[in-house]
Amino acid sequence: MTRRENSGRRRPAFREQRTSILVVCGAEATEPAYFEGLKRARRNPAVTIKIKAKRGAPETVVKYAAGMRDRAEGTHDEVWCVVDVDEFDLGKAVATAYRLDVNLAISNPCFEFWLLLHFEACSAPLICYGDVAKRLVKHVPGFSKAALRFTDYESGVESAVIRARKQNREPGAEHGRNPSTGVWALVEKIG
Repeated sequence: MTRRENSGRRRPAFREQRTSILVVCGAEATEPAYFEGLKRARRNPAVTIKIKAKRGAPETVVKYAAGMRDRAEGTHDEVWCVVDVDEFDLGKAVATAYRLDVNLAISNPCFEFWLLLHFEACSAPLICYGDVAKRLVKHVPGFSKAALRFTDYESGVESAVIRARKQNREPGAEHGRNPSTGVWALVEKIG
């Protein structure tokens, strides 16, 4: 019996390529709770997600996220910051994110607009969080930023993506439009 030349070599194990996404939220309650819930609900085996919170101006959040990525070099394929327009001037944050290769999911005026899109299309100008909260509480009685339950939004995720994408044809341009959100692009990445 003759031995085959490569009989001593094993085929390398096949591993499905996973994408690692670092998500840094500019708030400590609502956004992280939403993305933790989405992560649990979707359980996409092709994507690993690490969610962190960093309070501060959007530019500060971007720099923090880039620093986390750089300290864990090679760990994250993509870095996303979830930030609000609120009272901030986003020009510096957008420029810094571009320079540091960080993706932005901007909501104007606030992240809660993304939550509202789970229930209704809305193109009326919304000046502040209070304007959004008045509409959101009609769909989620007792809505609280501090106690978000993802189950209240889970069935509307796809509708929110469709509504937001329709309003914001280009991710990243939403900081100039009110109301708008770029969260849909991140949600699509998560799967």
